[in-house]
Amino acid sequence: MIHIRSIIRILGFLWLILAAFMLIPFAISCFEKADTFYAFFTTILIMLLTGLASIVLTKKKETLKMNTKDGFIFVTFAWISASAFGALPFVISYSIPSYTDAFFETMSGFTTTGASILTEIEGFPHSILFWRSLTHWLGGMGIVVLAVALLPLLGIGGAQLFKAESPGPTLDKIAPSIKDTAKILWKIYLFFTLAETVLLLFGGMNLFDALTHTFGTLATGGFSPKNSSVGAYNSAYIDVVITVFMVLAGFNFGLYYYVLLRKPGKILQNSEARAYISIFVVSTLIVAFSIKPLYGTFLNALRYAGFQNASILTTTGYATADFDKWPTLAKGVLFFLMFIGGCSGSTGGGIKVIRIITLAKQAITEIKYLIFPYGVFKVKINKEPVRKDFILTVTGFFFLYIFILLGVTLVIAGGGHDLLTAFSGALVTVGNIGPGFAKIGPTQNYSFFSPLIKWVLSFAMMAGRLEIYTVLVLFHPRFWRS
Repeated sequence: MIHIRSIIRILGFLWLILAAFMLIPFAISCFEKADTFYAFFTTILIMLLTGLASIVLTKKKETLKMNTKDGFIFVTFAWISASAFGALPFVISYSIPSYTDAFFETMSGFTTTGASILTEIEGFPHSILFWRSLTHWLGGMGIVVLAVALLPLLGIGGAQLFKAESPGPTLDKIAPSIKDTAKILWKIYLFFTLAETVLLLFGGMNLFDALTHTFGTLATGGFSPKNSSVGAYNSAYIDVVITVFMVLAGFNFGLYYYVLLRKPGKILQNSEARAYISIFVVSTLIVAFSIKPLYGTFLNALRYAGFQNASILTTTGYATADFDKWPTLAKGVLFFLMFIGGCSGSTGGGIKVIRIITLAKQAITEIKYLIFPYGVFKVKINKEPVRKDFILTVTGFFFLYIFILLGVTLVIAGGGHDLLTAFSGALVTVGNIGPGFAKIGPTQNYSFFSPLIKWVLSFAMMAGRLEIYTVLVLFHPRFWRS
C-alpha cells in the first residue's frame, strides 16, 4: 500500500527546509541591493505556502506510515520538486529566462552534476551564483538525508528514505538509529566544509569564492563562480587544496567515523578505499607522463594531472586546463575514469568503485569455473564472502546503467550532434560528472542543446544520482499495485 498522505506531508517539511536555506542568498541579495531580492522573496513565499499547506492538509490524529515503496516515491519527487522550486529564482530574476534551462541548471546542481547552460558566469549577481552553488552542497550529502537528520519529530520512514536516497549499493549504519547516522554524516560534512573554506581563504580567495568552491568540491559538483573554473586562479596552492578535498569527498563518508573512534587504520583495511586510492595514483602518474611535454616539468604536469584525475574520478567536474586538447592517452585515461566514479557512500556519482570491484572479481571467478568446473569459489570483499543477491543486484545495476547511457546517447545523436558529443554527454550526465568531450568539453557548456534533450539529460542526471533503481522502479506497473 502506498501512503500518499505521508509522502505529501514529508515533502512539505522538505520544502520548508529548502525555503530556510534560500534565506541565505536572499540575505545576500538584500545586502547587495540587487534585483534578485524579489526573485528569492517570491520563491521563499511560494515554498512556505506550499509546504505549510501540505503539512496542514495531511494532518490527522493517526500515526503516519512509510514503507519502502513510499521511500522510492518520496525521494524521486523530492529531487524533482526541489529542482522545480529551486529553478524559480533564476527565472523570476531573468538570470535564466527559460524555465527549461533553469530547471536543467538546478537539477544539475542538486544532483551534483555540474553541467551548465551558463556562459558569462562572472556577470551574474552573487546571490544567484551562491544559490547555484548551494544546491550542490545540499544535494551532495543529500537533501533527504538532511531531512532525516533535522526532522526526528516525524519518527517515520527514516530507514526507507535513507536507503532510497543514499549513494552506493550498501547502507552502512554507523550509529544505532538512522537519524543519528544522518546527523554524524552531516557533522563530518560540515567539518570538511569549514576546513576547506579556511584553507582556501589562506590561499587568497575571498569568502564568497572560498565557500562556493568548497560547496562544489565536497559535493563533487563542480559549479564555479568563475568562467575559467578553478583555473582562473592559476594557483598551485589552491589546486592542491581542492585536489585533496575532492579525493576526500570521493571516499565513503561512513569510513571517516573510524577516525572519530580513533581507528584510522580501518580505512586502509577497506577494499574499496584501497582500490580507489590505487586507481587515482596510477591514473595520475600515467596522465602526468603523457602531458609532461605540455607543462615543462614532471612536477607541474603532476599538479594538472592530479587535479583533473581527481575531478573526473570523483565526478566533481572542476577544471584547471582544457583536457580536451591533451594527448590521446591522457584523454583515454580520463574517459576510463568517467565510468568508475567515487566510493559507495560518497558524494560522487558514477558506477562506484565497489561495483567495479565486484564485477571484476565475479568475472575472474567465472574464469576459474571454466578451468575448474567442479571447484568452489567465492567472491570476497574485505575478506568476507559476498552474497549472491548482492552480485546480482550489481550486475542488474550495470546493465541498466549502460542501457540508459546508450538510450540517452541515441536521443542526443538524434538531435543532430556528433557521436562523441552524444556519448560523452550521456556518460557525464548519467554519471553526474559535468564536462565531457567535443562540444561539451571543459571550456564549453550545454546551452546549444534543444529543450527536449535538456529535459532528457535532466532525467538522466536524477536517475544517475539516485542510483538508477530508485527512479526506474516507479515505471514498473506492478509497483503501483497494492
